[in-house]
Amino acid sequence: MKSILNSKQALRPFTKWTGGKRQLLSVIKSLMPESYNRYFEPFVGGGALFFELAPKDAIINDFNSELINCYQQIKDNPSELIKSLSKHKESNSKEYYLNLRSADRDSRIEKMNNVERAARIMYMLRVNFNGLYRVNSKNQFNVPYGRYKNPQIVDSDLIVSISQYLNENTIHILNGDFEEAVKDVEAGDFVYFDPPYIPLSETSSFTSYTHEGFSYEDQVRLRDTFKKLDEKGAYVMLSNSSSPLVGELYKDFKIHKVSATRTNGAKSSSRGKIDEIIVTNYDK
Repeated sequence: MKSILNSKQALRPFTKWTGGKRQLLSVIKSLMPESYNRYFEPFVGGGALFFELAPKDAIINDFNSELINCYQQIKDNPSELIKSLSKHKESNSKEYYLNLRSADRDSRIEKMNNVERAARIMYMLRVNFNGLYRVNSKNQFNVPYGRYKNPQIVDSDLIVSISQYLNENTIHILNGDFEEAVKDVEAGDFVYFDPPYIPLSETSSFTSYTHEGFSYEDQVRLRDTFKKLDEKGAYVMLSNSSSPLVGELYKDFKIHKVSATRTNGAKSSSRGKIDEIIVTNYDK
């Protein structure tokens, strides 16, 4: 296997993820502190910034248990995961996808082991519409099949590189609430929050990739957590929409406006340039 020094350059998200930050990496990195101790990312999602930085000492977390299981299986069982993904690649079709998708409706998913569950989600996010993770009120996956001519369902080199990185460094993988994920933050640590965004329009609802949703009360609780970490002496950064509510919540901190491109809207009218906000508790 390649050394971590060689493979670090190859690290990138192993899955598409709604709200991913790959296109904003240069802006985010330019606003980061010059140096810090441990790295915390309580809403890790696809891990664009995490994999870009490849910290040696980190705590990553997400409330989505299916997603976090993927990280865990890449770390613990990369060979078995690659084998399982390869089977999905050989069988890939719309009918196969819809049948596998229905595993959370007919209790088949309860008989799957953790590797099989991870491979199922990773496969579906490669071939479904826009790589969306979306579930209904019963927590059943409901995204239709996509139209890709040759989707990359198995990326063995990437899985091996990520597995090696996760094992050769001090990376703790958590599955829970963001507040719990930052309880051990100390002065000098860096925390990056990338929560479900506050909707720009009042007609939008506070929902997220977790079927429990992420309410306005959760946004206020997140702001309060941001303040507590600031008082601890940690470096804290947060991404969110340019909603006036965000400006009001974080008026005591530094607010940076950035321009992003929406890429996962169902209609072309819902894609395009849009302003986002990055909040920091330190000068840069």
